[in-house]
Amino acid sequence: MADKQTVQAYIDAWTHSIESISELVAPLPEGQWNHPTECPGWSVRDVVSHVIAVELELLGDPRPIHPLPRDLRHVTDEFTRWCEVPVDKRRCHTSPEMTAELEYTIIRRARALRTARQQPEDEVRWPAGPYTRQLPYHEVLRRRVFDVWTHEQDLRRALRQPGNLDAPGALVSRDLLIEALPKAVAKQAGAPAGSTVVVDVHGAVEFMRTVRVDAGGRGSVEERVSLAPGVQLTTDWETFTRLACGRIRPQTAGVKMEGDEALGRRILDNFAVTL
Repeated sequence: MADKQTVQAYIDAWTHSIESISELVAPLPEGQWNHPTECPGWSVRDVVSHVIAVELELLGDPRPIHPLPRDLRHVTDEFTRWCEVPVDKRRCHTSPEMTAELEYTIIRRARALRTARQQPEDEVRWPAGPYTRQLPYHEVLRRRVFDVWTHEQDLRRALRQPGNLDAPGALVSRDLLIEALPKAVAKQAGAPAGSTVVVDVHGAVEFMRTVRVDAGGRGSVEERVSLAPGVQLTTDWETFTRLACGRIRPQTAGVKMEGDEALGRRILDNFAVTL
């Protein structure tokens, strides 16, 4: 059960990541706002627009009414359409307009978080288009940390300005992605009952976890490392996050695989838990 200290830790991590984004893009010349990122169809401007848009939804601002062009190939379903509307609306915005809106949104959101009366377990709205639902307040904050830190890394790679791979947001993201491992292994990859898979991550953030699939086909994750796993996947932290967030294809990722190669490739092919 989450407590107020956990909530404050999430707020601090969110603040660190979103202010890092602001500092990163503030000096950019107009042309660099158009650099492509690893998010399909999105430029630096688009990623910043998305970050702004979600924070504004959490503040309760109305969503823009904006028709989308029909030739956006990366808009493939209702969720991507929901994400795209406020992004496409800002594609004509200049760099001063973008940085000013981002800075003002951060001020508003930080003030709202400071004065929030919600308790950690209170149910609040999580805006996600067709997947919008009520979640505990602490979980909404945790997901915002993950999203903002992940998009900060998208921007850093696009602009070739690496950093903050071990920031507070990275540690929150680590825990969230570890929780998603059983789904990737047991459900998405269909690992058979009795399977054990070890994931070994090194670099700026390090961990080893074992995913076990029980007789009913359900996966669970534990810190105890299996000595003879069916599959062991070894990679660095940045590659792990890019795979888990659907930023790169498994074929191009630097992952060392030992054990059942067919199962290992199936896991990697289904490793992305979010986009």
